[in-house]
Amino acid sequence: MENKNEQQVSEIMPEPIEEPKKSKKGQMAKGVACGIAGTILVGFVALNVVTKITGTKIYITNATAKTDSILDTKTVQKINELKAYTDMYYYDNVDDTELKDGLYEGMISGLGDKYSVYYNEEDYKQMQVSTTGQYYGIGAGLRQDPDTMVVSISKIYEGTPSDEAGLLADDVITSVDGTDATSMEVTELVKLIRGEEGTSVHLEVYRPSTGENLSFDVERKNVTLPSVSSQMLGDNIGYIHIDSFETETADQFEKAVAELDSEGMKALVLDVRYNGGGLVTAVVQILDDILPEGTVVYTEDKNGHRETYTSSGDTYMEYPLAVLINEDSASASEILAGAIKDYEYGTLIGTTTFGKGIVQTIFPLEDGDAVKLTTAKYFTPNGNYIHGVGIDPDIELEYEYLNPDGTEYDVKYDNQIQKAVEVLTEELSGK
Repeated sequence: MENKNEQQVSEIMPEPIEEPKKSKKGQMAKGVACGIAGTILVGFVALNVVTKITGTKIYITNATAKTDSILDTKTVQKINELKAYTDMYYYDNVDDTELKDGLYEGMISGLGDKYSVYYNEEDYKQMQVSTTGQYYGIGAGLRQDPDTMVVSISKIYEGTPSDEAGLLADDVITSVDGTDATSMEVTELVKLIRGEEGTSVHLEVYRPSTGENLSFDVERKNVTLPSVSSQMLGDNIGYIHIDSFETETADQFEKAVAELDSEGMKALVLDVRYNGGGLVTAVVQILDDILPEGTVVYTEDKNGHRETYTSSGDTYMEYPLAVLINEDSASASEILAGAIKDYEYGTLIGTTTFGKGIVQTIFPLEDGDAVKLTTAKYFTPNGNYIHGVGIDPDIELEYEYLNPDGTEYDVKYDNQIQKAVEVLTEELSGK
C-alpha cells in the first residue's frame, strides 16, 4: 500500500491541487472544490466593454482600460520601472511571459481570497482535467518516493491503455521516452506521459515481483478516471465511495447503485470523507437520485440573486442511508451532507466537515487563460450557511484503523465504516 509520505498523482489527473488519494489508514489528501456555475469571458480590465447577456451571466469582450482604472499612468510607470530593474540587476535571465503571469496572479491574489485563482493556458488545461476526469493518457496512478525520487505505479485503472499493455501496480518506471524518471517531480513526469490521442509513449519499467526489466509502448487514449468505487459489505449493505464530484461522477454513482441493487442492496453507506468537492451540477444530480422532491441547495451572490437547485422527486432512495464525513469533506461534499441532514434522510457519521460554503466560477479569457473567482455563498435546504463552521455529524466518531498488524487498508478494519454498518443493521432489524 502507498506510503502516505510519498507524493502521489494520477497520470491522467496531474494537476497538483490536492487530488484526493487513499492510503493504508484511509487517508486521502484534501481536495479543492470549484463549482462551475457558468462561463464568463473577461478581459484584463473590464471597464469599457462589449457585453452580451445570457441568463445571469455577462460575456465581456474587447475590454479596454479607462484612465481611472488600476492601470493608470502611475501604475504602468511603476511596472516599467520594476521591469527595468529586473532586466539590469536580476542575477539570471528574465522570462517576460512568467513576469506577465505574475502580474495577473498578483491582481487576483490582491482579493485576499485563496479560492480565487488566475490560470495561464497550460494551468487551465490541467485544471479542466481535475473537473472532468478526462485526458489523453494511459490510465495509471503514479507515486514518487520523496527521498529517492523513484516513481512507481500505485494503481492501474481497469480497461485503460496501461491495463491493456500489461503494466502492473508496483511496477517502477525508470524512464519515459528516454528521460530518467527520477530526474524530475512526478507532476512534471506525467506531462511527458500525456500527449495527443493515438500517439504512443515508451516506458522502461522494472518489475520488483519478478526482477525483470521490461519495455512498453503504450498508446495514449481518452481516459475517464473513475471517481466512484463500490462494493457489497455483507448483510446486503452496499458501500459507495466518492473521491470527488466530476463531470462523470453522477453517472458513475447511478451505475454503482444499479449494480448494488442487482445484488440485493437493502441499505447504503455513502463515503465522502477526504472528498474536497467539485462540480455543483454533479452533487445536485446525485441528490436528485437520493432525495424526494424539494430544494437541495441554493446560492446567493453579492447582488442578492438566488439560484435554487432542486430534486425532482422522480427517483429517490427508500432504504436506510449512512453518510461518512470528516474534516476534509468540503464544498460539494458538504452540499450532499447538508441536504441529507436537513431532510433527515440518513445518519451522518464521523467528524465535523471542513466548512466551505462558497462557490467558485471559472471564467475563460479570450487568450486561452482563465480566472476562477468566488462568486456566491451557498446555503443548505434549511438556510444554513456553513462557511467556516462545517456540518456536525449525527454520530461523532474519530477515525481509527483497527487492524493490529497495520497491513494494507481494508474496510473491515475502518471503525467509521463499521459503525455505519452497525447503525444500518439496527435500522434494518427495526431496533
